[in-house]
Amino acid sequence: MTRRNEDETSFGFRTVKAGEKANLVRNVFDSVASKYDLMNDLMSGGVHRIWKATLLDRLAPQPGQMLIDVAGGTGDIALGFLERAGSRPLADEKPKARAVICDINYEMLRAGETRGRAAAHAGRLTRVCGDAEVLPFANGTADAYTIAFGIRNVTDMAAALREARRVLKPGGRFICLEFSHPTTEGFQKLYDAYSFNVIPWLGEKVAGDKESYQYLVESIRRFPGQEAFAMRIRKAGFSRVTYENLTGGVAALHMAWRI
Repeated sequence: MTRRNEDETSFGFRTVKAGEKANLVRNVFDSVASKYDLMNDLMSGGVHRIWKATLLDRLAPQPGQMLIDVAGGTGDIALGFLERAGSRPLADEKPKARAVICDINYEMLRAGETRGRAAAHAGRLTRVCGDAEVLPFANGTADAYTIAFGIRNVTDMAAALREARRVLKPGGRFICLEFSHPTTEGFQKLYDAYSFNVIPWLGEKVAGDKESYQYLVESIRRFPGQEAFAMRIRKAGFSRVTYENLTGGVAALHMAWRI
């Protein structure tokens, strides 16, 4: 997030008043909610599913754990967490894992309610409309906090990271999956050509909304590099901060612990 002063922030390549960004982002996701999952598959060729599976591999869900998945949208991470925790050996002899999908956008939450996978986890999956910068959870609530493709959309990234640490129990795990910066200049150029030309075109043809996908591409370019974002996580008070590049740095997993 880049600011000219404390009252301004970025919205894609535009600079807007900080108080306006949340509504602008909400409008984007209101517009794309019904086509969000389809567009993710089309834009990434399905690779986003591999990235999310890798996140869950690193998290290694266990029976009895509590996950808060922020900017969780239609529920890929939360559902995968519950499915993996529930399939662990001896799961029936331990408390069931639970997950909360917290998203500021009601339309995204509503889109996720129609997913057939969700019905299998009734009673263990909760949806909450809430702001990543002021989470509606008590201190030390969760064993794990995840956020996938959401941190770049918040107005105050530092506040969101502090909230992530606050709601984790001591020993809790933080994992952020986010678009990042390809590790070679040649790959960066190819990725730029694809994302700036193909993704907005797909948004117009499939979702009927070129502008929202233009913003999404621009917001990716404005996101800090891997090392810079890792530094922000450390500054929020997390320990053992690491990151793992995926698909040559197109995305990255940022991982840390609350000690």
